[in-house]
Amino acid sequence: MVHSPAFLAIVNDAKSRVRETDVEGYKAMLARGEQPVLVDIREESEYAAGHVKGAVHLSKGIIERDIENRFPDKNTELVLYCGGGFRSALSADNLQKMGYTSVISLDGGWRALKESGLELE
Repeated sequence: MVHSPAFLAIVNDAKSRVRETDVEGYKAMLARGEQPVLVDIREESEYAAGHVKGAVHLSKGIIERDIENRFPDKNTELVLYCGGGFRSALSADNLQKMGYTSVISLDGGWRALKESGLELE
């Protein structure tokens, strides 16, 4: 997908403030016994077409509205993924602004997760 320069500018701005990991980094977290909540922020139709088993669905359009009800502890470790890592960076930035202290954007997103060997639904 070709993204507009203005969109890429706000993504790069958000990425300057958020933690990122890739699929291998996420798998290393799991191997260390960490249990982050994996949050799929893609649209409903994207999620319905396939997602990582056990991923929580909170689309980018509602995550800021619903996150505090779903995960009131702002220290909850959250790993957000979208299609490629751009929307997840934007959402991670907003969650940090809301006081969440352990939010990570998964670079590579769904495209990388499909090839990761993780169980999918």
